[in-house]
Amino acid sequence: MPKDVAAVVDSSAPHGRPAGLTPRWWHSIALFGPAFVAAIAYVDPGNVAANLTSGAQFGYLLVWVLVLANAFAVLIQYQSAKLGVVTGRTLPELVGSRARPWTRRAYWLQAEVVAAATDVAEVIGGAIALNLLFGLPLVVGGLIVGVVSLGLLLVQAARRQRTFEFVIVGLLAVIAIGFLAGTFVAPIDWPAAAEGLVPRFDGTQSVLLAASMLGATVMPHAIYLHSGLARDRHHAELAHAAESGTVVRTGAAATAAPSVVGVGTGVDAGTDVGAPGPRFAAEPSRLRTLLRATKGDVVGALVVAGAVNIAMLLLAAAALRGVEGTDSIPGAYQAIQAALGPVVATVFAIGLLASGLASTSVGAYAGSVIMAGLLRVRVPLLARRAVTLIPALVILALGVDPTYALVLSQVLLSIGIPFALVPLFRLTGDRALMGEFADGTVKRVVAWTVVALIVALNLVLIVLALTGA
Repeated sequence: MPKDVAAVVDSSAPHGRPAGLTPRWWHSIALFGPAFVAAIAYVDPGNVAANLTSGAQFGYLLVWVLVLANAFAVLIQYQSAKLGVVTGRTLPELVGSRARPWTRRAYWLQAEVVAAATDVAEVIGGAIALNLLFGLPLVVGGLIVGVVSLGLLLVQAARRQRTFEFVIVGLLAVIAIGFLAGTFVAPIDWPAAAEGLVPRFDGTQSVLLAASMLGATVMPHAIYLHSGLARDRHHAELAHAAESGTVVRTGAAATAAPSVVGVGTGVDAGTDVGAPGPRFAAEPSRLRTLLRATKGDVVGALVVAGAVNIAMLLLAAAALRGVEGTDSIPGAYQAIQAALGPVVATVFAIGLLASGLASTSVGAYAGSVIMAGLLRVRVPLLARRAVTLIPALVILALGVDPTYALVLSQVLLSIGIPFALVPLFRLTGDRALMGEFADGTVKRVVAWTVVALIVALNLVLIVLALTGA
């Protein structure tokens, strides 16, 4: 057998089909998917509002915020996915299993507020897109977004995760085209864009927007969700292999399938750790294979998401700077139409619609993962979707400026980030839980530095808001 061919269980195939005839690189790509679903959170309507507002008001000044936030996101999302792959449990499940009842409920409440803020932003964004494309009233557009997202969730609820991933990745492609198209015709000042890589602010409003952009890029619900996506994708096949006695191989080495006793981390299968989840062992060699694929999945997904975010800011800085009315998405749409033509504006609106539809489905999925892990209650995704649609429709019905509501929702998300990051990095650095896959010293230093930077920005934001500076 050639050296570049790996005999491994293919997690992308049903029943752990051996992938011994496929090249190693192709097998790794076949494991991609969870990070691309999580990446939808990084290109949702909240990102559109924050990035367009930033570019229109401050030009290229805050490009550095997006670059730094995306670098943070690569580390954060990989850590979340690693937690799910190694332990077979989600971040909310592990937090819930270690917290006292009142602490667990309080933690759930803040996580639920974050998820609700996310959902509001996503439904509002989709409603704005339908209004721009077809002139529909915002409330009607919000209802349509809710109904379509219910249809997408039906796919996931039927345990067809691969199909769900394909649909979401397809929408991600539409989003990328919609927001990247304008950069090919907009007169972007590339030297000024390069200067935007130097960290600096220009007054209180720029700090507010930076926090909003950070909250829109590193979204707490995506941190909770990714551990569940990785667990649900990879552990179903590993569990089947373990229960059926399938031989699990990595490279030329073959190892009999391990017994059902945790996930190679010393966690006993009978331990009560909250919501039900896969409990079986996986060979360290197999976990290393999955983690290598996970790194590629995360980097690929967030390169796409980062490019889309930066493209939105560059487009706004080039075409919308100083144009009256561009502090709202409808105003930006009109300005893009006037400056770059109706085709670019329509493609932009289609990208916004795809963003709203995909992100609201992923947001509802995240809320379900949070509730199952922390309250140990499994609410059907469809029921949750119906309930969380109400706040967004109320905001639309009251006539609140939708773009301003989007920006504020992202600030709220930014404040919620540390509540997700602190337990995540504590868990991934716990050798008793993670075994040989626990974070090393360098990674722990980097991770806690990221937390410190995010908390510092949020503290500045809160002080500015309270003092009215």
